[in-house]
Amino acid sequence: MISRSLSPSQISVFDATVECPCKGPFQTSRNSVKRKYGIVIDGGSTGTRIHVIEYRVENGNTIYDFGKDGLASMRVNPGLSAFAEDSHGAGGSLNELLEFGKGRVPKELWGQTEIRLMATAGLRLLESDLRDRIMESCRRVLRSSVFKFRDEWASIITGADEGIYAWVVANYALGTLGGDPLQTTGIIELGGASAQVTFVSSESMPPEFSHSVRFGNITYNLYSHSFLHFGQNVAFDSLREALVLGDLNLVTESLEKRILIDPCTPKGYSHSVESWKLSPGSLDTKNRYLATLQSKGNFSECRNAALMLLQKGKEKCSYQSCHIGSTFIPKLQGKFLATENFFYTSKFFDLAPRSFLSELMMAGQQFCGEDWLKLKTKYRSLKEEDLLQYCFSSAYIVALLHDSLGVSFNDERPSL
Repeated sequence: MISRSLSPSQISVFDATVECPCKGPFQTSRNSVKRKYGIVIDGGSTGTRIHVIEYRVENGNTIYDFGKDGLASMRVNPGLSAFAEDSHGAGGSLNELLEFGKGRVPKELWGQTEIRLMATAGLRLLESDLRDRIMESCRRVLRSSVFKFRDEWASIITGADEGIYAWVVANYALGTLGGDPLQTTGIIELGGASAQVTFVSSESMPPEFSHSVRFGNITYNLYSHSFLHFGQNVAFDSLREALVLGDLNLVTESLEKRILIDPCTPKGYSHSVESWKLSPGSLDTKNRYLATLQSKGNFSECRNAALMLLQKGKEKCSYQSCHIGSTFIPKLQGKFLATENFFYTSKFFDLAPRSFLSELMMAGQQFCGEDWLKLKTKYRSLKEEDLLQYCFSSAYIVALLHDSLGVSFNDERPSL
């Protein structure tokens, strides 16, 4: 078990990844209390976000306002991991974010406003020398910024810590941190490269999954784990690779050429596999130049394919039960927030923040079964590469939350 203690003044560094759809319970009085600011840069796999947080100190206690007036955010694309072959560009990608921060923090407070960079799964996927070069490029830019910075404030955090930090911020914003552990809210994050599950569990857990967090006089026994490669974007790429290799049994053969059947792309869309991000191994095994993709747009088959990805390696499970791959996960307990790509997918389908999972499934079924040309006309403002993913993302979410984690279709527990 990993133990740590938190004081209220430490919370500002934890706002790296959480997308909380709620307004914080703390109201900041701008006239009677001196304002202060903290800045966190979240280096995600698909983009980099800056969060400028306003707070105040009363009677020695630091109080943060996570409402719309106290928290300002901005995102730039691509993520830091996209600069693997141009590490110098990684630091340069922060300049626009720093300008945003300067616009939110009063000039007289720039020098005393701490700024931190927390990189996540996108960089964890890279080789160590590439990670180091990217991080040093970012540190050089942050050192020369107008804000207060130390080299150790830029780091690549572990997957478990990524989940814990999001859990801390969400429960602080909801007003449940410091109270009954069983009344806290769990976090299920679906990022681009990884997924995190973090919540208070009363089950006995293997030590590698158990984390003890102390806040005030209360100790929270958390399950926290990051599932690297199970983020939405990486999973989508894994699906395409599995199609090429025939691992999902969705491939049909003809005498003249291979036909790849993709159930996760709406019918009417087709392209050659050579545009996909495939590993060198798959290129050696299959001749990609003879392959074409036939879009089928079938939600049920896409969901089955997604579940196959999530259960890959389950035969190696050394615990009593494994719900994702060979990894231990206790039974979900209490209320949950489903964040990041859960939130973005639900927002795309115009679902309410506390919608049922069954509503997302119905929206996904309708989208997957629609003709591609009609979808392009309806969503003409979206980039084609983004629009293409919503059939898969809706099916993947159902396979993850319901088929893997056991969330009921009519359970409002995970606020999407």
